[in-house]
Amino acid sequence: MKICLNEATTMPYSLEQDIVSLGKSEVFDGIEIWAEKLRKFLIDGSEQSLKEIIAKNNLRVAAICPFFLRSFGDMSQTINEIKWGSEIASNLSCDVLLLCPDIPPSNLSYPEAVKIAGKALKECCKITGNYGIRIALEPLGMHPFIPGPKQAMDIIEESQSENAGFIMDTFHYYKSGVSIEEIEKIPIEKLLIVHINDCENRPKEELNDGHRLYPGLGVIPLYDILKVLKNKNYNGFLSIEIFREEYWKSPLPTIIENSYKSLKSIIDKI
Repeated sequence: MKICLNEATTMPYSLEQDIVSLGKSEVFDGIEIWAEKLRKFLIDGSEQSLKEIIAKNNLRVAAICPFFLRSFGDMSQTINEIKWGSEIASNLSCDVLLLCPDIPPSNLSYPEAVKIAGKALKECCKITGNYGIRIALEPLGMHPFIPGPKQAMDIIEESQSENAGFIMDTFHYYKSGVSIEEIEKIPIEKLLIVHINDCENRPKEELNDGHRLYPGLGVIPLYDILKVLKNKNYNGFLSIEIFREEYWKSPLPTIIENSYKSLKSIIDKI
């Protein structure tokens, strides 16, 4: 498994700052680019200069995120964003875009909603497929439509898209109550990236992104989860994604060091 940093963990800092600091650390395999930071970089920078900075710092781009599936609304914005992301991802030798789901109207049954979302996902996958890029659908904690991998797979299967998969975010899976047994049943070939983090000991319905912690500092059974992934021969990225303002106030090298050390301490035990 490869260690990666999602730029949400370093939100106040720029894309270039993140890349250079990760390169200096010499311990990270990749970076997961935050789309808004990418847009800001491209105001004055070019895709070619970004590609050169990434290469100079010996990093791979694990994914670009987030993008938003608007299955039950106007898909035109989603289509435009996916085209934009696919072109850039292709230039950066990145093969995954992360897609967050929307919520169906209350008058739709689950099978009806799956059919509509599957069609929308298929439309997105046709675009990314032209660039050799896969889409990772993200289950969200206590989401009314896609709270876990089972629901994500329902939509992926409905889409009939070979380049569609899903993501595991340990915070979202914990909040949704996804069990170790469910994780053991995950089709590993469809697991495109793992967001890894921990969280505070609070009632699950109270948890929000600001309650995330460095791996090993909270209540999520990360050792058990990583053990399952290892046994299933998952060899993709473990991307540390933490939205915590307390951490954001730290110097960038400190965030990077704490992220790596906390995750490595768990990996070394499995």
